[in-house]
Amino acid sequence: MIFDYVRRFLIVFILALCVSFLILSGRQAKAEVHDISQITESWIFPVEGYITDAFGTRSGHHKGIDIGGEVGSPVYSVDEGVIKKSYYSDSYGNVVFVQHPSGYETVYAHLHNRQVTKGQAVRKGEQIGSLGNTGRSTGAHLHFEIHNGEWNITKDHAVDPFNVYGDGEIGQVVVALEHDPYKAVEMTAPVNAPLKEENSKQSKQMSRVHTVKEKETLWSIAQLYNISVEDLKEKNNISNSTIVVNDVLSIPKDSKMEYVVKKGDTLTSIAKNNNVTLSSLLEWNGLTSKQNIFPEQVLVVYKN
Repeated sequence: MIFDYVRRFLIVFILALCVSFLILSGRQAKAEVHDISQITESWIFPVEGYITDAFGTRSGHHKGIDIGGEVGSPVYSVDEGVIKKSYYSDSYGNVVFVQHPSGYETVYAHLHNRQVTKGQAVRKGEQIGSLGNTGRSTGAHLHFEIHNGEWNITKDHAVDPFNVYGDGEIGQVVVALEHDPYKAVEMTAPVNAPLKEENSKQSKQMSRVHTVKEKETLWSIAQLYNISVEDLKEKNNISNSTIVVNDVLSIPKDSKMEYVVKKGDTLTSIAKNNNVTLSSLLEWNGLTSKQNIFPEQVLVVYKN
């Protein structure tokens, strides 16, 4: 009888411990997310480009984000720190590890070159290398990782970079040296000025120019219109890469701008928000007004 009471007491005690552990673990996880937003609120984004892959893809094995871009684009340290590693890896290619005072560690892989050495102190925003295509890489991009603690081969401490910079989307253009990297690139025309059908001829003429906005670069503008930087420079007789806000650039013929469909979009709303006529949008994409569109579908929203 006594043994039975003792056994029941032990079972209840163990169950109570398990429940307490689960509650504490949940609170700790929430606190961890809160803490990272506090600790990294002044971090900047490391490179200019566009998101090509996100954290957790490839059956959960991808422990960072990929940012595609132009080979040679500067890659910056997201915060001050000390270079923990700077070497060539068969998988990472040219790679740099930065240890930050907060205890976090960041990794910058597939670099074209490295401009720092092990043990070197770096400032926030200091260039540590340039975007490349070295190591086990299928195209020019930066593979960027964040670890809450020391990096290890199994990447047990990996943190989703979107927890630091806010949720992004594959295909989204990003800018460097900003904590909010998604806000810089805007469409050429105002979103609240839909065109009337009779003005379509005039709009085509007007749409062959682009007015430079704050933080835009030749590369980001070329990406918008799906053309090369070289063609854009040649069209505008630009000998270097310097442009300033309110410069008006001519866009080469045979250029186009693309848009990735998001949840809730309609053909009418996409046409309106990109200042084009619905008939032009349908024509450029070989669609009819009765066809369905779906998230992640890529539509041409400008064609010269």
